Order: sequence, then C-alpha cells, then structure tokens
Amino acid sequence: MAKDRESGQEMRGVGGPLLCIGDLLSDVADDGGIDIELRQSPPPSLPIAASVDSLSPYDLQQLFQENYDLLIDSLSGTDHSWTSSTLKLCAALEKADKLIRSANSSTSLLLEKIELLESILKRGDAAVTKALEIVQAAKEAERL
Repeated sequence: MAKDRESGQEMRGVGGPLLCIGDLLSDVADDGGIDIELRQSPPPSLPIAASVDSLSPYDLQQLFQENYDLLIDSLSGTDHSWTSSTLKLCAALEKADKLIRSANSSTSLLLEKIELLESILKRGDAAVTKALEIVQAAKEAERL
C-alpha cells in the first residue's frame, strides 16, 4: 500500500472504507478486535447476528460454522455482502474469546476453591488422626 506522505500512515482502500478484505483484516488487526459499538450493526433481518450475545458455549461452534460458510459463499460471489459476513464471523470470534476468558476465570476460581477444600480435608484428617491417638492413649491408660 502507498504511504501517505503528510501523515506517515498507510492509505486505506481508495473509494470506500472497505474496498478489499485486506483493508478489513488490517482494520481488525489495528483495533485488536472489533468494536461492535463503533461499527454498523448488521441488518435486523439476520437472526444469527442478533443472537450473538445470548449464545451458550454449545452454540458457538454452529454459529462460527454458519458465519464461515456465509463468508465463503459471499467471497465466491460478485456482490459486497462479504463485508457483513466478515463482520459477523469476527463477532463470533469475539464471542468465543469472551467465553474462553470467562472459562479461564471460572477455572481459576474453581481451582482456588478446590485448594481450599483440600486444606480443609487435610485439617479434618489431621483432627481425626489426633482424635484416634487420644482414644488409643485413653484405652492404654485404662489397661494399666
């Protein structure tokens, strides 16, 4: 891409903000992800895009596959519907990232709770062992 001499920044596709897929992918890489609020939302007639935020982890693979298939179909055509398909696919990937972060957070919390339970069990085992020692000592004292 040509460099803009005044600003020192790469020029984006001439003629529009999403002239080619390279520009879109570059924008996604520059942003570190898609900022849903800053981009136009997909048309409300698309139920897949509208339901991204309410998906369960089990629906994620199906959503990704559907959006991927739509993107491949759009890229093989001559219209510009690939832009919205790409945005939907990126939104699905963003949802996957949120689910993974949530799972990692939940896993860390679960690990902390398991470690706490292990320490409680160890203290309980130590208390039972100590109680058995006291009972055995009492029995030995009675025999004498």
